[in-house]
Amino acid sequence: MSGGTAPGDRKTRPSDAAVEQRRQEILDHIIEQGEARIDDLTARFKVSLMTMHRDLDDLAERRLLRKLRGKVEAYPALTVESAARFGDALHRGEKDALGEAAARHVHPGQTVFVDDSTTLLPLVTRLAEIEGLTVVTNSLRAARVLGDGGADVVLAGGRYSREYDSCAGPEVLGLLDSIRADVSFVSVTAVAVGRLFHPDRDYAELKKAALKVANHSVLVVDHSKFGRTATYAHGDVGDYDLLITGEATPTEEIEAALNAGTAIEIVEHVPEGQPYDS
Repeated sequence: MSGGTAPGDRKTRPSDAAVEQRRQEILDHIIEQGEARIDDLTARFKVSLMTMHRDLDDLAERRLLRKLRGKVEAYPALTVESAARFGDALHRGEKDALGEAAARHVHPGQTVFVDDSTTLLPLVTRLAEIEGLTVVTNSLRAARVLGDGGADVVLAGGRYSREYDSCAGPEVLGLLDSIRADVSFVSVTAVAVGRLFHPDRDYAELKKAALKVANHSVLVVDHSKFGRTATYAHGDVGDYDLLITGEATPTEEIEAALNAGTAIEIVEHVPEGQPYDS
């Protein structure tokens, strides 16, 4: 019989999903702290220094953090959470619950507007199962999902943003000015005491324009977006007929929405860290 195997060689290689989950947890920690020493991260997440460097290199290549000598720094959290390439991996249980709640406000045969926010992707999946919908969207990803489901899709085209996998600009605003929807769904990057913000001016203008296209305007926001600001303001919660949000949303933000006269639907969701069925 050959000699014994080193303990490290007997370890089972983690699945891709487990690796991505760990990287998300590392990123969440760095965003919360602002920066972190690499050796501290290695101890905190109980991995080898080589593995930690591999994780951090992956996140740095996706421009989700800055890797420096001996430490890493977070980009602004808004940049991370608004990026389509990673945003839908954050708070997935809550977003799924929000999507299920939002879908109950849509009926067969209606015309619906959905913006490009990753928070709305679970809603988009459910819209694809509702018969006879016409859906207007500036999101290429949403258009693909809806088209595969058989919905009549109107894609609002304009300046394409790879960051968001969607379009914005004057052409999109022009289309929105020419349509009428039964209900519109919009999410936001940041909310602070009822005020809404986005880091990109064209997208802030798009969200303001979306308020004019529908008979019933719904704002869908997960709890992590509250208590933040970005460069461009685009109205407040009171501009919407309904706010759908998670149970972890701060009390002061709920009170701000109530004071603005907006109806509120608070949904329960699967706690973070528990399995998510995509």
